[in-house]
Amino acid sequence: MKKIIIIGASSGIGKELALLYLQQGATVAALARRTRSLEELCETNPKYLYLTADITDYSQTKEAILSLRARLGRIDMAIICAGTGELNPKLDFEKEAPTLQTNVCGWTHLIDLLYNIFEEQKGGHIAAITSLGGLRGEPAAPAYSASKAYQINYLEGLQKKAFRSRLPLYISDIRPGFVDTAMAKGEGLFWVMPADKVAAQIFKALQRKQRIAVVTKRYRPLAYLLKYLPFTLYKRL
Repeated sequence: MKKIIIIGASSGIGKELALLYLQQGATVAALARRTRSLEELCETNPKYLYLTADITDYSQTKEAILSLRARLGRIDMAIICAGTGELNPKLDFEKEAPTLQTNVCGWTHLIDLLYNIFEEQKGGHIAAITSLGGLRGEPAAPAYSASKAYQINYLEGLQKKAFRSRLPLYISDIRPGFVDTAMAKGEGLFWVMPADKVAAQIFKALQRKQRIAVVTKRYRPLAYLLKYLPFTLYKRL
């Protein structure tokens, strides 16, 4: 059975994915900041391991990942769900800094660490939850959309690197629309999808080792429109 690490598994998409993989008989090792939620799953699932860490703390994160790897023996898949973002129409840098520290610096340290582990073990699958918000700049949350654009481009670079390595190393970029979690902020949001439905579609996409997956399916036409809509029209939305 698969051995999977999920980073950001204490709530939302990460928690739902952990439950899905446990139901399939996988061994799941979770990493998140909030301990209590991780403990609750551990109490009812013998194949569930966890450690607490904040990805903005590089040494703590590295120690936790290496510890989980030692306990698992091998990692078949790592799913990165950790992230943050705030509405910031007034461009208050104090609100932007945590987003950059988590979604750019902490995320990059984490994904580099995981990629090197998979390269060393000659294969594996890395999946990261980015966002449709990374396809275009958004004035209400500019740091968040920019950080997700960074992640999308970074993953493409790793996909190219993995291809050139000729190893069975897969990189998946998962792009959700609005999901009913604490990350969905603002008024007038539409098509807000339940986390369990989103997780189910992500699970299927990862089984197929998709390079890019937009979830849920209803967001796919919107993703295409966002990507190719001229700025002269986009700025009026």
